[in-house]
Amino acid sequence: MAHLDRAAVAHVALLARLGLSEAELTSLQGELNHILDQYAVLAELDTEAIPPTAQTIEQANILRDDVVGPGLTVEEALAGAPERVGDHFLVPAILAEAGAEAEPDPGR
Repeated sequence: MAHLDRAAVAHVALLARLGLSEAELTSLQGELNHILDQYAVLAELDTEAIPPTAQTIEQANILRDDVVGPGLTVEEALAGAPERVGDHFLVPAILAEAGAEAEPDPGR
């Protein structure tokens, strides 16, 4: 298996947008080459008799059933709201002309 040289490691780091120091590049070069060496060992194993699998362990559905439960009342839902108008949250407008301060519209 070919080993990665420093230029290849620096190129991969650039593609991943990693800003690595010289010491980090040296360390990463060693780690990546070790991973490639381990892959080469695994690639030598005879896996013809082993059926392909998507998962290495058995999995069961871990999701709970979707059961309808009681909801919040309007008062409970709005209890922590900093501002409200009737049965609605009041939030500041975010669409304003450039340079203009957005004012909350209590009529909404």
